[in-house]
Amino acid sequence: MVVDYHIRRLKGESVPLAYSFRIISQDGTVKWVEFNTAVIQWKEKPATLSFLNDITERRQTEEKLRQSEEYFKEITENSSDVIIITDKNGDVKYCSRSIERFSGYKPEELIGKSGFTFIHPDDVERAADDFGKAILAVDSAIPNEFRLVLKDGSSRYFDGLGKNLLDNPAVAGFIMNVRDITERKQAESQREAALEKLRQSEERYRNILESIQEGYFELDLDGNYTFTNETNCRFLGYTKEELIGMNYRRHTDEETAKRLYQLYYELYRTGKPIELLDLESIRKDGTKAIYETSASLIRNSEGKPIGFRAVSRDVTERKSMEEALRQSEEKFRKAFYTSPDSMAISRLEDGMYISINPGFTRGTKYTEKDIIGKTSIEFNIWDNVEDRQRLVAKLKKDGEVINLEATFRRKNGEIRYGLVSASVIDLNGVPHLLSITRDITERKRVEEEKRKLEERLQNAHKMEAIGTLAGGIAHDFNNLLMGIQGYASLVLLNISQNDPNYEKLKRIEQQVQSGADLTRQLLGFARGGRYEVKPADINDLLQKTSSMFGRTKKEITIQMKCEKDLCPVEVDIGQMEQVFMNLYVNAWQAMPGGGYIYLETENIFLNDEQALLYSVKPGKYVKITVTDTGIGMDEKTRARIFDPFFTTKEMGRGTGLGLATVYGIIKGHKGMINVYSELGHGTTFTIYLPASEKEVVKEETATGTIERGTETILLVDDEKIVLEVSRELLESMGYRVYSVESGQEAIALFTEKRNEIDLVILDMIMPGISGGETFDRLREINPGIKVLLSSGYSLNGEAQTIMDRGCKGFIQKPFQIEKLSQKVREMLD
Repeated sequence: MVVDYHIRRLKGESVPLAYSFRIISQDGTVKWVEFNTAVIQWKEKPATLSFLNDITERRQTEEKLRQSEEYFKEITENSSDVIIITDKNGDVKYCSRSIERFSGYKPEELIGKSGFTFIHPDDVERAADDFGKAILAVDSAIPNEFRLVLKDGSSRYFDGLGKNLLDNPAVAGFIMNVRDITERKQAESQREAALEKLRQSEERYRNILESIQEGYFELDLDGNYTFTNETNCRFLGYTKEELIGMNYRRHTDEETAKRLYQLYYELYRTGKPIELLDLESIRKDGTKAIYETSASLIRNSEGKPIGFRAVSRDVTERKSMEEALRQSEEKFRKAFYTSPDSMAISRLEDGMYISINPGFTRGTKYTEKDIIGKTSIEFNIWDNVEDRQRLVAKLKKDGEVINLEATFRRKNGEIRYGLVSASVIDLNGVPHLLSITRDITERKRVEEEKRKLEERLQNAHKMEAIGTLAGGIAHDFNNLLMGIQGYASLVLLNISQNDPNYEKLKRIEQQVQSGADLTRQLLGFARGGRYEVKPADINDLLQKTSSMFGRTKKEITIQMKCEKDLCPVEVDIGQMEQVFMNLYVNAWQAMPGGGYIYLETENIFLNDEQALLYSVKPGKYVKITVTDTGIGMDEKTRARIFDPFFTTKEMGRGTGLGLATVYGIIKGHKGMINVYSELGHGTTFTIYLPASEKEVVKEETATGTIERGTETILLVDDEKIVLEVSRELLESMGYRVYSVESGQEAIALFTEKRNEIDLVILDMIMPGISGGETFDRLREINPGIKVLLSSGYSLNGEAQTIMDRGCKGFIQKPFQIEKLSQKVREMLD
């Protein structure tokens, strides 16, 4: 080429004056040189002036640039992305050929035009904002997304990443890589639509789960909650936050937890759902509930088990109702077959028996075999058929009958009284009669007896009034006797037994004791109480009194049948001996030609009904029966047997106080006495006394000696004669005595002499401050003071109340000097 150009140039032809070519240097390397020449006249001949420059390095750089441009061209022209370069105003300076594939535009159609012209109108504002950010962010990449309007008018989504290279001279603009993301956006849109549908589906699913009345929950394979609805939370009493992550074992007992583990394991192993199992859970507040539960297995997309889902229904109330119904049916069955009353189910129309209980058999003596399938009319069970007609009529009117009194005939013809209650029940659409009949034959008899007892009660009110009078008389009489007894005892102390007046004075003492016995009877009749109560063995008292009585009445034979382990009773032994002797005498007088007296004892228990009948408290009692074979009594006599001053004996042979006293004493011991008698068939007295848990106290034989002492005694009594004689009696025994006539004086003196006084003998009935109040005031001054209570009344009422408050001794007026001396020493020692 070089030679060719030179020859042609010399010939005057037009050829390039500058060009480049390669040469081989002396060392064999190839170099690029740039050849510049000009035609000149040299020595008048055409010649060339030539210059050679080594451009090897420049040529290498140009080659690299060419290759780079070729590489860039290949990339841009064949890339799936589009390369766009704009100036600072957004006008297109360059666009790769790949734009044609996407938009239908050729690059030439875009160059020189604003890029915003081809952006979808709805995206222009956002694209302009991104372009503005790119201007400020020099040399930083700014992402953007927009829709490009294609040549055919449609649009597609493009994702662009632009970089500000305005300061780069090689570019001097914005270069942007743009990628068609239409398919991705469509896929995303489809995915979002699918996700929205899924979300809506899940929302509907959860709304359904939250609105259902059943509890729904899901567990993982370890039994921990992964989901629960509000109903299940309400069932268990926990919040969702508390339940999620909790293991089901937390709200079940050990037995239920084991059962659930086995059920879930079987569900995991077989995949077979669990249907309608009753499971017990423990609520947060500790109460228990029963849930009817169904469960199934949860699998993932690969079919692998990942947990359990369950639906539960609270059936606690239903189960409780079912249990109540079961228990009710069981109770009915037990009540029907174990009731002592007669129960039967019969057809309402004709009375044909469907079922009877054992009580029916006991009541009528008809067996099930006799009665089932037959009517009551056939057996004449109703003594009066009109009674059944009244029953059916009332049932049809009111639907039930309560306590219709009727008479019935047993199989053996015996007539029994009964109270019928009945209601109509439906059995397979047929009305039947469910009846309960209680045998009240015995009750009717008891009611009759009660009526008679009520008559006695009316008489008792009369006796009460007389008794109050008698008690007051006895009290005053005992005070009078005290004066006589006291002075007789004082005189006897000062004379010898050889004195002619000694026996007269002893007779006076005997008469005083007779008077005291009379007041004793008056107080007993007046139910004025008991003198000295202690646990006693009634068998011993009966043995003692019957032996004593039997020795004097040889024509009477006494036989005893006593319970071996008879309970003790708390009684005044003297009064009880008086009761038994009065009953023996009454029996003897009813058997002028001789006869038998039967004595019997036993332990019994009176229930509420029996106790009410006898007007006593229910509990353990000792029953004493005294029966004679005498002439007996008629109804009129029996009705008045316990009236005071009533007697069937002729004038002068009886006071009429004997049985009245017996009645009063027994009542005073919170007991009851009953009498049964028929003319010509003897009489039976039945006594009930409350049993005691205390041990029997053996009686000590009293001595006749006078006990003496030197202590100081305060004597309090409002009766001057009693005060004087008692003081002299005590001083004769060696005691130092202060005496006062009232409670006020006693309190004043005791306050002053509290350290001197060793014993107080205190009258119970006094005007002003009573004996009881005086006792309390003395105890306030000196809680340890010893007090001997003295009264013309017996140990009952206020006297017993004072004893219960801590008084340690009681002595009954009138008392002999020996009794007083022994009681005083007993208190002091």
